[in-house]
Amino acid sequence: MTREEKSQVIEDLAAKLTEGNIIYLTDISGLNALDTSNLRRACFKANIKLAVVKNTLLEKAMEKSDKDFGKLPSTLKGNTSLMFSEVGNAPAKLIQEIQKKSKSDKPLFKGAYVEEAIFIGADQLNTLVNIKSKEELLGEIITILQSPAKNVISALQSGGQKLSGILKTLSEKE
Repeated sequence: MTREEKSQVIEDLAAKLTEGNIIYLTDISGLNALDTSNLRRACFKANIKLAVVKNTLLEKAMEKSDKDFGKLPSTLKGNTSLMFSEVGNAPAKLIQEIQKKSKSDKPLFKGAYVEEAIFIGADQLNTLVNIKSKEELLGEIITILQSPAKNVISALQSGGQKLSGILKTLSEKE
């Protein structure tokens, strides 16, 4: 690879890092061809972009990016694959699902940058799986906001039914 090609790759990576808010670093080196193909297919279905990169080029792109990746560059050892997503927990769920199916630790989770938070180490994968997506949080907020209004409407309706029942009983007595 020539210097011009390397600088172009660094520029492209830096642009992707700058525009993306959810970036996962994984190691897929232990997967065979079939598992790798299945991983790529699963990433496509989940709207996750997967790219294998050279560590040195990625580290230079991280330095060039305007984001603070903290200690994330320290995980750049061995083979590294990047996962870009719009949903914070989607790559974590995918990684965990594939690990369960293959009954191994591959793909190996190295670290993640999720909305300015840094997660490093395989022990952080469960934490990332449990992070709620924006849509899930909005759904919960709407449910919480609707609950008091539903209770008031229900109370008003039951009170009206009681009142009409009492009036009907009184009118039938006379």
